[in-house]
Amino acid sequence: MALLELASVNTFYGRSHILFDVSLSVGKGEVVSLLGRNGAGKSTTFRSIIGLTPPQTGEVIFKGERISGMRAFRICRKGVGFVPEDRRCFPDLTVRENLEVAVRREKQTSSPWTVEKVYSLFPRLQEREKNLGSQLSGGEQQMLTIARTLMTNPDLLLLDEPSEGLAPMIVALLADMIIRIRAEGVTVLLAEQNLHFCAKVADRGYVIDKGSVKYEGKISDLLGNEEIKEKYLAV
Repeated sequence: MALLELASVNTFYGRSHILFDVSLSVGKGEVVSLLGRNGAGKSTTFRSIIGLTPPQTGEVIFKGERISGMRAFRICRKGVGFVPEDRRCFPDLTVRENLEVAVRREKQTSSPWTVEKVYSLFPRLQEREKNLGSQLSGGEQQMLTIARTLMTNPDLLLLDEPSEGLAPMIVALLADMIIRIRAEGVTVLLAEQNLHFCAKVADRGYVIDKGSVKYEGKISDLLGNEEIKEKYLAV
């Protein structure tokens, strides 16, 4: 059984039909990428999963339970963590305070994420722990947003465009961190435009265009599919 499954999801913004019968699945322990150009429907897919823009029809199933229609905070409590593309951190709180504010004490787990455990994954954050969120670079803010979400002990982590606008060295660090996050038992669904970044971390990929899934398969197969890359991913 898939950890996450979307079945024929149709999502609207007002009267505008954005997602058209989107179906995908993510198995426990996988890193799966959702690839597409800007405006293809990646962020709307994530908003449909987390409950910020609920689907009008279709189903979102998480751990065998239908979550479509639930409030976003309840979906988070079920074990879905969401890292939005705009790197939202609390600008007037320090790095450590940003992490501590997200602690989920009511969720019992055998290996919970703690500040110290997060620092071992993101040593740069430990170096900057007394700095305010507003004093961090874009890459550091991305690390902090991911780290803060891990503090909620998610089973599934949704990462929306994590590499966008970052220097190649920081992108390489993020790839290593995603691999280590999976090794800790967290499943990852990744929305990206950067196929080469996804190739470093993902097992499978879906390509979305104009709100519809156009391709699904192994990332290694997608790398060799020039027709799909040219048609749906080339800028």
